[in-house]
Amino acid sequence: FLRPGGAGAVHGKTSCLGPLFEYMIEIMLSDFVSRLISLAPQQRTLNKGTFLFLQGDPVTSVFVLEKGSVELTRYQEGGEKLVLQRAGDMTFLAEASVYSDAYHCHAAVVEPSVIHEISRGAFLKILANDEALFHAWAAQLAREVQATRYRCELLSLKTVAQRLDGWLDWNGGKLPPKGQWKSLAHQIGVSPEALYREIARRRRDR
Repeated sequence: FLRPGGAGAVHGKTSCLGPLFEYMIEIMLSDFVSRLISLAPQQRTLNKGTFLFLQGDPVTSVFVLEKGSVELTRYQEGGEKLVLQRAGDMTFLAEASVYSDAYHCHAAVVEPSVIHEISRGAFLKILANDEALFHAWAAQLAREVQATRYRCELLSLKTVAQRLDGWLDWNGGKLPPKGQWKSLAHQIGVSPEALYREIARRRRDR
């Protein structure tokens, strides 16, 4: 997760798992999502600007994003949006909702997306009868716990620079395209204007 450090230190992720085990987990999760897509009886194509579900909606189905981009978001008391996850291709959406009565966030489609849907009851029955898929699901949940802890530690950092450093270290050191900077600001819990100023400062100081 985020390494402690003094002023100017890079805050990035670390893992207690070896590279071979991490690679095996990646394969397991990829196989898990592919298998769910093959089992899903319903496929939906959603346009940018629509919602897959809203916070508070009852959970009746689980969703796999085959292609596109969906943001899981919550709104704070002051009305500011916080992006919990920006999901891309081959992603299981809102894992925790499988064990909840209602969704804890909104799922906003930010790029045209192909989504596969399975009823929650059918999904749980599949897990109960397929040991390999059950273990892959456990790995999926473990990875989400790791990512959630990372996000919590990232948001605990005090400055925009530290939060951006942490995000870059976790995401390969590259900024997303300029059109996604506003989303990045929401992911690290800062205003878009503060993020733009920090990016501009770094470019001036190169």
